[in-house]
Amino acid sequence: MGIPRHVAIIMDGNGRWAKQRLLPRIAGHQQGVESVRAVISACVKKGVSCLTLFTFSSENWGRPESEVNFLFGIFLRSLRTETKTLHENGVRLKIIGDTSCFSEELQTAIAVSETLTAENTKLQLNIAFNYGGRWDILEATRQLSQRVLEGELNPTQISEAVFREHLALADCPEPDFLIRTSGEYRISNFLLWQFAYTELYFTSTFWPDFREAQFEEALKAYTQRQRRFGYIVEQDKEDLRPSVTLVEQLIHA
Repeated sequence: MGIPRHVAIIMDGNGRWAKQRLLPRIAGHQQGVESVRAVISACVKKGVSCLTLFTFSSENWGRPESEVNFLFGIFLRSLRTETKTLHENGVRLKIIGDTSCFSEELQTAIAVSETLTAENTKLQLNIAFNYGGRWDILEATRQLSQRVLEGELNPTQISEAVFREHLALADCPEPDFLIRTSGEYRISNFLLWQFAYTELYFTSTFWPDFREAQFEEALKAYTQRQRRFGYIVEQDKEDLRPSVTLVEQLIHA
């Protein structure tokens, strides 16, 4: 396989990276920002179309208040300091997640960054902040339910394609490749609908140590995969045509 169109990353291990060095957890988050910059740059170089970074989950509110406040502070500062660079490099920024609880200051910063970069096409950078896969599915369900109540949509018209249009990443292809750092083997309520056929890659490297070389290694592993989407390796499009006739024969046998 070639380069994935859409890469998703669970950036894990900041706290443990800091602990190993007898540093406060926030030091790991600060260093993790450097890894974000490195991976964005690598994606632009490689021609990746979409990059989705899981930065703050719906469940992260359970962390110490001081750490949560620090993460929100990093997010706000990054929007203010990094957006110009993203724009100059052709990167479109999009924030996905429940932003309704954000301060007016943060919501304004998000709007400014998204508006400035809206027309860029080199890479779409999705930042999942206060995001959860279950939240995403529930939001789509609520929107579809409202359309049905208003008579705009008949329930029989709700297909997978229609449902997908109401998800947070409706404007991106579904992720081809998920990378999770720090040696954990789970997807942690991230893009639950979208990961149906995503290739998964787990590395023991902590996120602050994950740079362009580690990203290249992950991409190398991806190119060696075979994505079958439920088919078999030898099967091609021509193999699918007789299947309808076969089903008819079985029905009328």
